[in-house]
Amino acid sequence: MFSNNKITTLFGIKYPIIQGGMIWCSGWKLASAVSNAGGLGLIGGGSMPPDLFREHIQKCKAATNKPFGVNIPLLYPYSEEQVKIVIEEKVPIVFTSAGNPKKYTSILKEHGIKVVHVTANLKFALKSQEAGVDAIVAEGFEAGGHNGREETTTMVLIPKIAKEINIPLIAAGGIATGSGMLAAMVLGADGVQMGSRFVASVEASAHDGFKQKVVEAQEGDTKLQLKQLVSVRLLDNEFSDRITKMQLSGASTEELSEALGRGRAKLGMFDGDLNEGELEIGQVATLIDEVKPVGEIVEEIVDEFISRQSVFSL
Repeated sequence: MFSNNKITTLFGIKYPIIQGGMIWCSGWKLASAVSNAGGLGLIGGGSMPPDLFREHIQKCKAATNKPFGVNIPLLYPYSEEQVKIVIEEKVPIVFTSAGNPKKYTSILKEHGIKVVHVTANLKFALKSQEAGVDAIVAEGFEAGGHNGREETTTMVLIPKIAKEINIPLIAAGGIATGSGMLAAMVLGADGVQMGSRFVASVEASAHDGFKQKVVEAQEGDTKLQLKQLVSVRLLDNEFSDRITKMQLSGASTEELSEALGRGRAKLGMFDGDLNEGELEIGQVATLIDEVKPVGEIVEEIVDEFISRQSVFSL
């Protein structure tokens, strides 16, 4: 079914399904499980110092003989060292985000590594293409974690970018089902990236308490916060409510930064402090009602995609 798909061809995978490289949730166990299930697993480098990053890459190599990749957020100070590790360990695919796509694309491609950049608007999609990346992830406003300030939804963003670029396009934000995957591809995407759906998996390294909060999430339980610093979509909790009140009262950037402090995402998603930690997740959490093994998740997505596609092909 996907034999002529641009994304499966580019990465050498069975299904055009990419797992988001999420901090504190995307270790080698999740990445290898997604790759073994036929998608593309990504190790989330944003929460890993260099030595730990290398360890996860090596463990992922041992756990799968399928292609896998890493996500490197360029805003972190150790991104340069992570790029060196990727080259040394011969990781075949790198997704970069939160920075200038020109920064490492050429050096990675010189070593035969495929490069994908994550963007939230057309301007940076075009800059990414100009930088020579192999594909683009266009991430809509619905997505969890760090997000675009423009608040453009996936349904608007994908057709907008698809008309203007000539390299493969991956849709992200608000996609957790086969129906969502089909919708994104009808709009012009060649594949999809899912983060929130894989947070609620057995293999994700997220704290079990956080996974349960994702399963319990209802409409309106996530909000885009901290736009004055770095926009991030969070589940409501005591920390998020406090930030909302500060923003409404006109708190300065310095005051918000002090309230955020350091290690807030680890505190919530990895350590399981569900009151005072950052709980980064997408709006699509409201469609997720069970924590399941990755293999079952991928199988359900593909089966639903096929069944919905057959309905619309009649």
